[in-house]
Amino acid sequence: MQMTIRNLFAILLFLALFAMALRPIADADFWWHLRTGQLIFETHSIPHSDPFSYTNTGKTWIAHEWLSEIIIYSFYRLGGYGLLILVFAMLITTTFYLVYLLSKGHPYIAGFTLLLGAFASAPTWGVRPQMITYLFFALFLLFLYRYYASCKIKYLISLPLFMFLWVNLHGAYALGIGLVGIYLAGAIYDWLKGGEISSQHTPRYSRKSNEDKHILYVIHDWYSEFYFRAPQLSKVILLCSILGLCILATFANPNSLRLLSYPFETLSNQAMQQYIQEWFSPDFHQPEWQPLAWLILALLGAGLLGRKSIPSLNILLLLIFGYMALRSVRHVPLFVITAVPILSEAISPVVQNKPIVQKIGRALQWFNVTLIGLTVLTIGLRYFSIVQEQRTTEKEYFPVAAVDWIARHHPTGNIFNSYGWGGYIIWRLYPEYRVFIDGRADIYGDAFIADYLRIENGEPGWESSLGNENIRIVLIERSSPLAREIYNSSSWQVILSDEKSILFLSR
Repeated sequence: MQMTIRNLFAILLFLALFAMALRPIADADFWWHLRTGQLIFETHSIPHSDPFSYTNTGKTWIAHEWLSEIIIYSFYRLGGYGLLILVFAMLITTTFYLVYLLSKGHPYIAGFTLLLGAFASAPTWGVRPQMITYLFFALFLLFLYRYYASCKIKYLISLPLFMFLWVNLHGAYALGIGLVGIYLAGAIYDWLKGGEISSQHTPRYSRKSNEDKHILYVIHDWYSEFYFRAPQLSKVILLCSILGLCILATFANPNSLRLLSYPFETLSNQAMQQYIQEWFSPDFHQPEWQPLAWLILALLGAGLLGRKSIPSLNILLLLIFGYMALRSVRHVPLFVITAVPILSEAISPVVQNKPIVQKIGRALQWFNVTLIGLTVLTIGLRYFSIVQEQRTTEKEYFPVAAVDWIARHHPTGNIFNSYGWGGYIIWRLYPEYRVFIDGRADIYGDAFIADYLRIENGEPGWESSLGNENIRIVLIERSSPLAREIYNSSSWQVILSDEKSILFLSR
């Protein structure tokens, strides 16, 4: 009966996570991803220069998410925004299922720890290619963890294939190489320390003739025998080999060697670090980041009060990805994926035999089935509500009315637009209109973004800057300094204004 209760609890947990992951499309970059997928689908080619802006026409563009964009557009063609919302909610839920598999503690403790991690990372969720990176990151971590625990080669041989997919799905593929490198560092440390793994982890191998076996079995048997003779050294050699194969797999991309430096160029891009909120540190004064603070405090408490010490490899993972999370909101899910299994394992021995945990288990026995039914009903209602209100969500975050007016009246001239609205304009108005700027900060560069901010802030010289680019249409936030300057200028007229946006045309 206990196993049934646990299964029901797991079902309830992941239904709740799926309900959390269902959310309307509000990401500013989603729209240019969708348009890029359409462009690739229709032209049967991957763009290598910027097609969307008139300010950087012909400039080299590394479309590192091209495969994700094809997938996004394909699902959009099949089922519109509703199917996209459903698919990405499933993708997020699958990621946390992998994290749950990584968690060795008591099922209830692992579940509630996972729920805390979900709340900590939820502000970053959405229909966006980053969700695919988080899935691959959890997959790499699961396979590396299981190899390190069992020393079975089968957990590593698929990583280069996953890397081949990852490098074409998202530019953060380097995280997978980093994870293999971290585990390699742990193996080197164990080897230099001289520790041995217990015999229960020694892989079994058969004595059949090599002629009767597949090449993979031959390799496995060779590794098993070598491991039996030198376990720690064999781990170092195998992880080195897998690391090399993963690096080789990254070459299989349409941008070739140029893509290999892309992750490092992104991290060193000062404009992205200074002006894009997703690259800012989490603001713990905001309620949405309180669960992250609780997760960090829980890890500190588990380290101080836990009955056994945290392995050095886990400490290294926490330090690296904890630092990344404190540096950037974008990296919070990476920290959550690594931290939840460690926290679950650390606190399970402390609390799993407490009366309160046993009472929770007995209570769940009575309420799980009812709660599952209610959760499924809630998911259905929430999903249909989100799909029905997608247009309302667009109006809340983007200048829908102004773009509708431009699409109907086709005014001449270039558009000057707010940074966060460039992607939406690309989706709605390309190819008739191109944008001044959009969310691809890496393609514009620090100097250009600084010039954009100078114009957007209404600093002296903004009129000549607009004239030099033949800009006759300005679509910006109503509250921006530039809006006030243009409003007081006799050279421009207000065409449309609402609570969020204002549209000007040159006289």
